[in-house]
Amino acid sequence: MERRKFIRNSLALLTPTIISGNPIHILQDHPIINPELLASVNNDRALVIIQLSGGNDGLNTVIPISSYSKYYNARANIAIPENKILKLEGYDATGLNPAMTSFQKLFNEGKLNIVQSVGYPQPNYSHFRATDIWMSGSDSNQYINTGWMGRYLDTTYANYPEAYPNDANPDPLAIQIGSITSLTCQGPVVNMGLSISDPSSFYNLIDGTDQAVPNTNGGYELSFVRRIAKQSNKYGVRIKAASDSVTQQVTYPNNSLASQLKIVARLIKGGLQTKVYLVNYGGFDTHAGQTNSTDTTIGVHANLLNAVSESVNAFQNDMKGLEIDDRVIGMTYSEFGRRIKSNASGGTDHGAAAPLFLFGKNVRGGVFGDNPDLPLSATVNDNIPYQNDFRSVYNSILKNWFCVNETNELQIMLKKYPTLPLINASVCGIAMENSVFSGNSMINNYPNPFNAFTRIEFKTNGGPTLLQLLDTTGAVIKVLIDTTYAYAGMNSYTLFGNNLHAGVYYIRVQNGVNQYVKTILKV
Repeated sequence: MERRKFIRNSLALLTPTIISGNPIHILQDHPIINPELLASVNNDRALVIIQLSGGNDGLNTVIPISSYSKYYNARANIAIPENKILKLEGYDATGLNPAMTSFQKLFNEGKLNIVQSVGYPQPNYSHFRATDIWMSGSDSNQYINTGWMGRYLDTTYANYPEAYPNDANPDPLAIQIGSITSLTCQGPVVNMGLSISDPSSFYNLIDGTDQAVPNTNGGYELSFVRRIAKQSNKYGVRIKAASDSVTQQVTYPNNSLASQLKIVARLIKGGLQTKVYLVNYGGFDTHAGQTNSTDTTIGVHANLLNAVSESVNAFQNDMKGLEIDDRVIGMTYSEFGRRIKSNASGGTDHGAAAPLFLFGKNVRGGVFGDNPDLPLSATVNDNIPYQNDFRSVYNSILKNWFCVNETNELQIMLKKYPTLPLINASVCGIAMENSVFSGNSMINNYPNPFNAFTRIEFKTNGGPTLLQLLDTTGAVIKVLIDTTYAYAGMNSYTLFGNNLHAGVYYIRVQNGVNQYVKTILKV
């Protein structure tokens, strides 16, 4: 067995460390966290990733006030009453679930960015496969055994874990709190995750004397595992020392997400130079009983959203009180959204695109993208088509928060994706412009409805431009245009309807940071 393969398969044998009753898994080679890589851009920034496991219902999270009647018609048994929707300053068309008052506060303070309709071209509805897609950053028909963060680290730490930790890089590169190490942190060769069960074991292993090993292949691997164990425990000492050094924090809510974020805050303030922290909060697979049958503003989903909103707000208050809020941003994601139409059980079934949130002092607060364009009469198979590719969000974090150069972008993300204006990119010395388009001015078609053909007109600033046709499941069924325009201006495409069944379709145009989806009808 090759030594690196042996390492990759053996690290999971180590048991998780516990801080305040929470297991911690050390992802020593997190891609977005390469200390050497990050040191090269002279920053000490951290990213907190919150996975909302189960598939969050985006339509009852971020509510399209501008098309409320369509929203209500599609899900009358779980729809939030219009007068209960939380308003957002400067964005009358969009609101939040009434359980998310703390997110409303963060939004109005300019510390929350809502990214609309995040997904990918051919959505997968399996929890396991969809999660792998998000963690790997792959296409849905592409099976990759590395994570987007793992590839990021590999661009600068090809020989990791040899000679780590060291004086220059004494801390773990990433920390996952709870659960087992995820695909997100898998590098091309080495699994970046370690686990240690008990802080006291750190000292026993570090201070103990190694026994001799036989001069065989098995003996060599045993000595290597012992060395990795010592490395893990050295990291453990750093983690415990950082945690113990912070004794005063704000009050956090009483839920598992808040407990995890409280630990993250302690570790960052305690001096760890760890670049990425991963936490998980489950329960979002709401097939039935999503809301209270007599009051849709309360129930299972509302409790989940309230926990996320309150926990993130407490974390942000803690960051500010600990005077480290300029160093940290966070992101939520879920493996998919839910269907437009609710089911008879008072829930929603697996869907496609959904909003995600970025939070922190250095995010560009606001709503990025437009409300989903809902059909007049949604069926049980109708989905929200993706407007923003999730890999564009990843790429924006890499480039505008961790200052990754263009040479490494393609290697990490596997393809070229737009960089979206979601983060205060001045931290990397980049000037970002807002989208020059707004609403339907970006794309139109006539006639609509159409039969034989429809003429699609769309605006471009020049440069790479993509025009796609999607069906109501949210899947791309045809790429109409994929080209680079030399100049800005209006362009057109004639879509013939002879091979299309009657029904609703979506046309999506992407030109740099500008992305828009419009509903069309074939009759």
